[in-house]
Amino acid sequence: MLIPPAQATGNLEIRCDAMAREVLVGPDGLASGISYIDKKTRREVQVRGKIVVLAAGCCDTARILLNSKSTLFPNGLANSSGLVGRYLMDTVGADGSVGFLPILMDLPPHNCDGVGGMHVYMPWWNYQKQLRHQMPFARGYHIEFGGGRRMPGPGILSGSQHFLGGGYGAELKRGCRKIFGAFVGFSSRGEMIPNDDSYCEIDKNVVDEWGIPVLKFHFKFSQDEVLQARHARETFQEIIVGAGGEVIRNPGPEENWGISKGGEIIHEVGAARMGADRKNSVLNSNCQAWDCSNLFITDAAPFVSNADKNPTLSIMALAWRTSEYIADQVKKQNI
Repeated sequence: MLIPPAQATGNLEIRCDAMAREVLVGPDGLASGISYIDKKTRREVQVRGKIVVLAAGCCDTARILLNSKSTLFPNGLANSSGLVGRYLMDTVGADGSVGFLPILMDLPPHNCDGVGGMHVYMPWWNYQKQLRHQMPFARGYHIEFGGGRRMPGPGILSGSQHFLGGGYGAELKRGCRKIFGAFVGFSSRGEMIPNDDSYCEIDKNVVDEWGIPVLKFHFKFSQDEVLQARHARETFQEIIVGAGGEVIRNPGPEENWGISKGGEIIHEVGAARMGADRKNSVLNSNCQAWDCSNLFITDAAPFVSNADKNPTLSIMALAWRTSEYIADQVKKQNI
């Protein structure tokens, strides 16, 4: 959406098959360009620029910064605080809960049968309880539930056996049509609080196919997120039973409430947090590196928290704001 108008200015050059390795730094401590590997020739290429903007995605941005070591920045670029890669977050997920709702049985055929993928969004509803300290966890989540009459699979046959006693031939077909669309799936997406046990660092023993050191991840949900997942599972069950249905699957304590693994929801944020003090942040409020005034980051790495919503629009809003700041600073000849 934004690339065509940028191309129309005549000031944009796009280079494909370029695997960024590190930010180059001049003797003045300012960023002077990027070193990347041309995937087709496998040769190093250097490009120069007065301003460098990283938007490689939260984790790869941290990887590039940590790999950008020099005599001026022995621990990686923009890392005087030691916080590059730290406080990594992902959305808290609780997926895979399923209910059978008899009220949805025997629905008439519809022209949209076979289409799937829709879901209903239910926002967090317990803000007031949290303000009164009546909840066992600090942040909220939203619920995504849906089903519909998508293309039937093997689950319909097993459902026919469980709910209708099975069947054969025409009887089996009638049974499958009877329960077709009566299954509803539930998932939650919640906010994670950053913690000291969730971070990424350079793996000293592993490189990728381009010879660039890769990241090693450490990730742990706190008890706050586990209790959030538990609340979601209990809510799913309450909804299903309240609607007159039967719970088919709903992970419990033996599965740690089915909480997602770090990186599974692919909403990674953090790793180069912004802040008001260079001692406890990597970037200032304009997503500008404290240690390198002509280096900016415009992906999810500057986030200091992770809402239950998808981060894409927030990334775009921050990137737009940072771009306007860069343009203003260039006009004022500050960078």
